[in-house]
Amino acid sequence: METLPLVLPLAFILTTALAVGLFYTAARRSGRVLAVLLGWLLLQGGIGLSGFYTVSNTMPPRLALLLGPPLLAIALLLATRAGRRFLDGLRLEVLTLLHIVRVPVELVLFGLYLHHAVPRLMTFEGRNLDILAGLTAPVIYFLAFRQQWLGRRGLLVWNVLGLISLLNIVVNAVLSVPTPVQQFGFEQPNVAILHFPFVWLPGVVVPLVLLAHVTAIRRLWASHAELAQASAGAKLP
Repeated sequence: METLPLVLPLAFILTTALAVGLFYTAARRSGRVLAVLLGWLLLQGGIGLSGFYTVSNTMPPRLALLLGPPLLAIALLLATRAGRRFLDGLRLEVLTLLHIVRVPVELVLFGLYLHHAVPRLMTFEGRNLDILAGLTAPVIYFLAFRQQWLGRRGLLVWNVLGLISLLNIVVNAVLSVPTPVQQFGFEQPNVAILHFPFVWLPGVVVPLVLLAHVTAIRRLWASHAELAQASAGAKLP
């Protein structure tokens, strides 16, 4: 990877700090949550600085050690009673605002593309429309939580669309990394996320955005189902 202008890693470090800070706020300023997030940041930052992930020709790819633990943690939160109780306590309005981090992420990705560190398909000039979720997040927050104009159904639809957008770019990004399973980006592989601080994108920022969507969809769907049952019950003779 060519030498990058300092503004790109600095901008991404600040973006990561914003994502962590918003999730910490959504978790009602839990010291335990902050400790876990900071510990994971330091661990993956140290591994990234060591150059461990730049060895990308192994099977399974070393990148699995970056992606796997957060995904496992999300699965455990969904599968356990204590985990679901934690998710139910998160502030939904702050989780909605958390998606604004997708705007600076997309701008950093475009800068990385210009410096030959990610393929074009990972930018808004390619297959990545994820910036739209970030741009609409404050609007959705205002309409849903300030004006009370956008109901549960509208918020649910927005989260589902945002999740689809996120999964699209994640799949394209992972399959563009120069590993034995690479499918895209052969002319310019996705090498940025193998280096510090960009290892925090798949290791921290994306999991937090994913968890925000999953939490919102779970809670909004449960609320929608309860309302539907109540409505059906009211119609019974």
